[in-house]
Amino acid sequence: MAWFKKKPDPISDRARALTDEIAALEAQIKSLDSKLQQAPPPAKLRSTAIPHGETIQRAAELETRNPKPEPTKPETPRPQDPIFEEVDQDRLKARGEIATPEHYNELGIRKYDLPALLRRIRNHFRGPSTNNPKLVHYLAAGGVQGLRPLRYEKRVARNRFIFFVAILFLALLGIILVFVRRH
Repeated sequence: MAWFKKKPDPISDRARALTDEIAALEAQIKSLDSKLQQAPPPAKLRSTAIPHGETIQRAAELETRNPKPEPTKPETPRPQDPIFEEVDQDRLKARGEIATPEHYNELGIRKYDLPALLRRIRNHFRGPSTNNPKLVHYLAAGGVQGLRPLRYEKRVARNRFIFFVAILFLALLGIILVFVRRH
């Protein structure tokens, strides 16, 4: 009977597949490393043109002794310069962090700005905005098989909070009644 079988979790299945793939790649790396260690070192020759020159290797002998393995994937060149992202100026302006001369007094010190302080406090408790709202909506609706919907998790947390507040209230009420009866 399939009544008591647990539904397969696609995320853990994918994680398991990736772990197996990583293990296979590590085994391949170890085998290639052992082949490299077993190969005899190429012959080294000293340049006779310059008496104390550095040791050189002949390219033809080097290729016959240690043939290069053909890469499975074409290698992409690594970028030498750092890659910078475009900064959206409209998004920065929407945060309300624009400093104008009216925000500073004659000594150059920033004036006390109560609305900005309240906005920063509210944003601090609200938390960061999401980068992918569509994914958050999908997760909240319970669209991923194997994960509980976010509304269910919120309900469980809310009920747990109400339960502990009720226990704390009853404990405090009991302590107060004990002190009132003794005095």
